[in-house]
Amino acid sequence: MMDTGRIHIYYGDGKGKTTAAMGQAIRAAGYGFRVLVFQFLKDNSSNERKILESLSNVTCLPGREPVKFVSRMNGDERAELRHYNNKALDEIVKFCAPFDMLVLDEAICAVQLQVLSKEKLISFLKHKPRGLEVVLTGHQVSDDLLEIADYVTEMRKIKHPYDLGKMAREGIEY
Repeated sequence: MMDTGRIHIYYGDGKGKTTAAMGQAIRAAGYGFRVLVFQFLKDNSSNERKILESLSNVTCLPGREPVKFVSRMNGDERAELRHYNNKALDEIVKFCAPFDMLVLDEAICAVQLQVLSKEKLISFLKHKPRGLEVVLTGHQVSDDLLEIADYVTEMRKIKHPYDLGKMAREGIEY
């Protein structure tokens, strides 16, 4: 294992954040690393899970079912989701030590939408197990998360079919 684990952030308004994170997970798994994956704001039906779950050294933690867009939630539902996500992160913190890589897909979005504690996430990142690579994705990242990260890649949308009213396609966008 590497001398110290590093923190990776893929963020922005462009396509490819989750794709890059899952590609990193597959690369690590191919090398023999043990990979742990958790997806905030997504249910257990994302297509990337299908292939990841077939790999013996990748563990995909179950997400919340069903998932509703945060923008469509009332205050009680948002509070319940925040409690769920914070508890999930607490469990991941306890569970992640034997792994070489942890992917926290949409963690940055969950923080931005205030359904995950930024303080709790930052505390984990500052005190994570030595050698654990952590990959985070999201849209808008705060300066304090940017400062902690070792790798930061911004995905910037130039053109997207959604702008023309085209719907997301299974196997391509999700």
